[in-house]
Amino acid sequence: MAVGQCDFPEMPAVAGVTLGTACAGIKQTVKDDLLLVAMPEQSSCAAVFTQNAFCAAPVQVAKAHLPHSPRWLLVNSGNANAGTGAQGMQDALTGCAGLAGLVGGTAQQVLPFSTGVIGQPLPMAKITATLPATVADLAENHWGKAAKAIMTTDTFPKGVSKVLRLDGHSVTINGIAKGAGMIHPDMATLLVFMATDACVKPDLLQACLAAAVEQSFNRITVDGDTSTNDACVLLASGCSAAPEILAGTGHYEAFAAAVMEVCKQLAELVVRDGEGATKLMRIIVGEAASEEEAVRVAKTIAHSPLVKTAFFASDPNWGRILAAVGRASVEAMVLEDVQIYLGDVCIVNNGGRALDYTEEAGQAVMDKAEITITVKLGRGAFTQEVLTCDFSYDYVKINAEYRT
Repeated sequence: MAVGQCDFPEMPAVAGVTLGTACAGIKQTVKDDLLLVAMPEQSSCAAVFTQNAFCAAPVQVAKAHLPHSPRWLLVNSGNANAGTGAQGMQDALTGCAGLAGLVGGTAQQVLPFSTGVIGQPLPMAKITATLPATVADLAENHWGKAAKAIMTTDTFPKGVSKVLRLDGHSVTINGIAKGAGMIHPDMATLLVFMATDACVKPDLLQACLAAAVEQSFNRITVDGDTSTNDACVLLASGCSAAPEILAGTGHYEAFAAAVMEVCKQLAELVVRDGEGATKLMRIIVGEAASEEEAVRVAKTIAHSPLVKTAFFASDPNWGRILAAVGRASVEAMVLEDVQIYLGDVCIVNNGGRALDYTEEAGQAVMDKAEITITVKLGRGAFTQEVLTCDFSYDYVKINAEYRT
């Protein structure tokens, strides 16, 4: 059950960007499983991808096509086209070529993306036959349909929209994401597609996206598994009347902040929809010697099955958090300087349990659906936040039955 499930928002059109969906019957025939995103010639495209060594065929093709001024994204759900060898590469390229033939572009202008079961051949005959219907469905207002078409084990579609004003002109940023399990990003996450009507050159757009991803999608984890297919894409159509966004300007600062906000909100929606999740956990590590140290400690806590199951049980077994901090490879950590909190309740201080801590106070925090864990290392001035969720019975059930 999702933690604080959110209704899909009303999302305005992004000038110049159209989306179309259709059902190819890749794994099921109930909902659309094919998505096409199209953009005009002057568009810019930025993307970051999984660092998993077994990255899927579409990831490899998308990386190769990214420098060639992409204009179309071709996305399928239900099949990851990962671990499929040479045939998988050929299938990804075939999809690009087939779409290019329909829309009048080149295969290199198409970025393919897939999500679903690993190790199964992609049913290209079904996809190829459905491409014309996807093209025919292209429209500016199909963000909701697009978010649903890329879902796998998600329980709700995820979307965020933000509009800012630059010199009296509006700039829109829309984003959709899919993902609920196999979530531990590494320079990307799941599948995330964002688009803006701003005018931004590709190199600057890439820098903006990379910075936003690092502080959003790379700060969440559901189960510690980095997918073979993770990708995050930001498109800029250049169709807004606002002036071109340039590096080092106030316009760029405002735009980058807006992209960061959209990314963070989408990342939180992913954690809220974590497979079987019943609790959202914010882990804040402060007074660290470096940003990297703060992230490492936070993720050590977030990845601990013992911590995650204790939170599912609403059990204030604070020793599990203490143990996770202790094994996070913090060099020369002074135990007496470390403080740990559940919500606003101090549970660890001066090297042991806080003198005024009570089981009742800890239980009151653990009974909540959203809980903050704060660790103060007493070593420096750096703070980082990681979002995660608990492990429930349903997480095991969902993943045990994933292919059935």
